[in-house]
Amino acid sequence: MTHSLLLASAVGAASQGGGSSLAQVMGLVIGGILINNYVLSRFLGICPFLGVSKQLDSALGMGAAVVFVMAMTAASCYALWQLLLVPLHLEYLSTIVFILIIAALVQFVEMVLLKFSPALYRALGIYLPLITTNCAVLGVAVLNKDAGYNLGLGIVNAVAGALGFALALILMAGLRGRLEFSNTPDAMKGKPITFILAGVMSIAFLGFAGLGV
Repeated sequence: MTHSLLLASAVGAASQGGGSSLAQVMGLVIGGILINNYVLSRFLGICPFLGVSKQLDSALGMGAAVVFVMAMTAASCYALWQLLLVPLHLEYLSTIVFILIIAALVQFVEMVLLKFSPALYRALGIYLPLITTNCAVLGVAVLNKDAGYNLGLGIVNAVAGALGFALALILMAGLRGRLEFSNTPDAMKGKPITFILAGVMSIAFLGFAGLGV
């Protein structure tokens, strides 16, 4: 009971912008993974969530790629925002600049996977370059900017959000794997049952919202 109260206090303090640095970090980590999960709470990144969650291996690979891209995006976007866009009064170009940064990072990930893990590269297929247009990755850069996070908190927020994204992918991959051995009605096979599972998972994650109260 005491642990739950401390956890709720940390999340609540971070959500209000107050408290110690530790409370802010705890709030961002718990919020990014559970309370404000990009897929199940904010409904961002649905395309790769549904497309890459068919197998556990591809879900793990995509989750790791998104963690790297989000962390590097947060650091790169913060640097360009503070050192280039704000001093030159080019804030209105932030979205275009952020997308270019994400595209460059995704190209780097593609080259690394193609060289060191061709099987995973083929398994991810078209969804790997689609990270460039993944609204969850762009969303974390925009949210960091709007919230005024410093470099450290921005990276923490990005990594926590990416871990929440990976968690949603892995859970969905496990559930879809179980469906292979279930007697699913023909009318519900494929996308229909997948959307129902996603909805049930989203409802379940709503239970974590009370941590911030």
